[in-house]
Amino acid sequence: MQRIMIKSKIHRATVTDANINYEGSITIDKQLMELSNIIPGEKVQIVNINNGARLETYVIEGKENSGIICLNGAAARLCQKGDIVIIISYALMEDMEAINYKPKIVFVDEKNCPL
Repeated sequence: MQRIMIKSKIHRATVTDANINYEGSITIDKQLMELSNIIPGEKVQIVNINNGARLETYVIEGKENSGIICLNGAAARLCQKGDIVIIISYALMEDMEAINYKPKIVFVDEKNCPL
């Protein structure tokens, strides 16, 4: 049996921008992507702590050490600059791998610098 498990998470990031005119996605600081084991094009779930919205999109790599967390396209309607979000990626795992897997969790400060 395979299970969908949390692979990684960026916890309580602050949205730095929302660009409704972009084709869609979320732009994430390259450093945060590397620390959380998220790659460009990967599907992620975004949970908005401010308004309860949940959405899925794909990741675009942002400038390293910029702190950027920018919701693009339709996702920009669900998150505004200053909102606090949790960014979660999942992976399909066999039972034994799922039991032993430890997700990468990155905690950040109010400027999206890793703690």
